[in-house]
Amino acid sequence: MRRKLVNEIRKKGILDEEILEAIYRVPRHLFLDSGFLRYAYEDKPFPIGSGQTISQPYTVAFQTWLLNVSRGAKILEIGTGSGYQACVLAALGAKVYSIERQKKLYEKARSFLPELGFKINLFYGDGYLGLPAHAPFDGILITAAVPEIPQCLFDQLETGGVLVSPVGRGDIQTMYRYTKSEDGKKITKKQFGSFRFVPMLKEKADD
Repeated sequence: MRRKLVNEIRKKGILDEEILEAIYRVPRHLFLDSGFLRYAYEDKPFPIGSGQTISQPYTVAFQTWLLNVSRGAKILEIGTGSGYQACVLAALGAKVYSIERQKKLYEKARSFLPELGFKINLFYGDGYLGLPAHAPFDGILITAAVPEIPQCLFDQLETGGVLVSPVGRGDIQTMYRYTKSEDGKKITKKQFGSFRFVPMLKEKADD
């Protein structure tokens, strides 16, 4: 089933074999509630509680491709959720820092992800603030919809670094890739189609 999923993602245009191998290596069924196990390797999103979802595998692969992750890269993920995307990044050899505002999801990921053998640096906090104490980051990945990118996240991006995020206020957002110039003075952006994400909320939620 994993190989079938990888082949489906490949047919949709993701041809980077390292990303496809990372998708294959991460056991998606372990991130889902038991009621969804039979569908774990379908290319669909599923609810994970706290009003959040585990993203469609194609979307995970697409955002990862836009981020252009290199081995050893320091990546900030905003919106840990189930931890699936973070593990895909770690499977590519990235050093992952991930922040989650929903306490239940954060605590679940903190106890569960080490069992899979992936080392993820997890933080409970407001994604809109990023992690300035650990900056700069070679890449920043936002896994929820934002109306606009907070300036502080651009400030936490390394020169030459990339930030990937869905942006928009409605039910459908536009995926953007932002690149910081080598001198750090300019941000250029490019759009990559329409997607549907849950909105990113401010402040921590003690749910």
